[in-house]
Amino acid sequence: MIIVDRALQAREAAGQPIRVGMIGAGFMGRGVANQIISSVPGMRLAAVANRTLGNARRAYTEAGVESVREVSTQDALEDALRAGQPAITEDALLLCRAAGLDCLIDVTGDVEFGALVTVEAIRHGRHVVTMNAELDATVGPILKRMADEAGVILTAADGDQPGVQMNLYRFVKSLGLTPVLCGNIKGLQDPYRTPTTQQAFAERWGQNPYMVTSFADGTKISFEQAIVANGTGLRVAQRGMRGLDFPGHVDDLKALYDADELRALGGVVDYVVGAKPGPGVFVYATHDDPKQRHYLNLYKLGEGPLYSFYTPYHLCHFEVPLTAARVVLFGDAALQPLAGPVVEVVTTAKRDLKAGETIDALGGYMTYGQCENADVTAAQRLLPMGLAAGARLRRDVPKDAVLSYADVTLPEGRVADQLRARQDALFSPAPVPQP
Repeated sequence: MIIVDRALQAREAAGQPIRVGMIGAGFMGRGVANQIISSVPGMRLAAVANRTLGNARRAYTEAGVESVREVSTQDALEDALRAGQPAITEDALLLCRAAGLDCLIDVTGDVEFGALVTVEAIRHGRHVVTMNAELDATVGPILKRMADEAGVILTAADGDQPGVQMNLYRFVKSLGLTPVLCGNIKGLQDPYRTPTTQQAFAERWGQNPYMVTSFADGTKISFEQAIVANGTGLRVAQRGMRGLDFPGHVDDLKALYDADELRALGGVVDYVVGAKPGPGVFVYATHDDPKQRHYLNLYKLGEGPLYSFYTPYHLCHFEVPLTAARVVLFGDAALQPLAGPVVEVVTTAKRDLKAGETIDALGGYMTYGQCENADVTAAQRLLPMGLAAGARLRRDVPKDAVLSYADVTLPEGRVADQLRARQDALFSPAPVPQP
């Protein structure tokens, strides 16, 4: 980050700003747009695509930009980009194919649509920063392989808790310690929350009730911790993670973990409910050198064997443009899978499900997601949560049971299912090597 700000200033001074296209203009997308336009010298939000054109325009107007060009063809978009005229469109594929863009940011949160635009962007040589943890946790490994083969970068974003965890993980490793736990701090975890129970909160903050529910019912944090696991090689200690309730500070939480057990597992991802400082992230690490442990004790990190590091906040859209800068200026990804999946998110019944029902959207009334180690999901053919929406139940499934592929019929023709099949065929479920 300290390097990135100077590099962006140099691009601004040279009159060569990074040209970013954004797909999705909902609550978070509008925040990203405002940040780029108002606070990031050396970067321009060159184009915004959204299925509702008015929301794409709103992303600009809320940031004080009134003059935008509406486009519906590739030539019209390229003309606008050459003229330095901000463009809006309903057709996200135009941005994926645009030679005049240096990087795309996916702020959709939709697995199938995210798969479609990411594949198209990679095919046309565009870097992609994704805020779509749902997509990343479902088919991120195969998309990363495709991006590597195309010579572009696909990465998760700074600001979201997974990116903040990865930055902290890299920092701790750079000090010579061995991270054995990457943790996420939550204020609430109730797998039976629904869009009805979360409606008032969503309306208060101008958010989608289904998205808010996915945070409350544990689905979102499962996707987030899965992509951290896939980017570090860490696993989960048990299905659903431990998810301890702990009202104290994360420095004190480490007393509830056994360092030898964590090391034996190869390190884990986890979360805690109610701890301070929330809503931040933390990393627990060990050190093998007794001389360095003496210094760590002197520097008030305690006697070990676990040492606690934390970031007391995550600033979501404020940091996302920095990821685009890291990618374009330095070829550095914030977070991406090391190889094949290490941890998956499996579909779990939120209530008794009946044969013939069609599973609703993420954060809905029917299912919630839980983390599980990929070797288990492969052996048991468990249904990835990112593929569950739209699947039709073949038989009854009781509340809190985990669904398998045998329980459902998937919709035909989905890009995400095709990617998933390629991913399953390509990668072994065995744990991947440490970076």
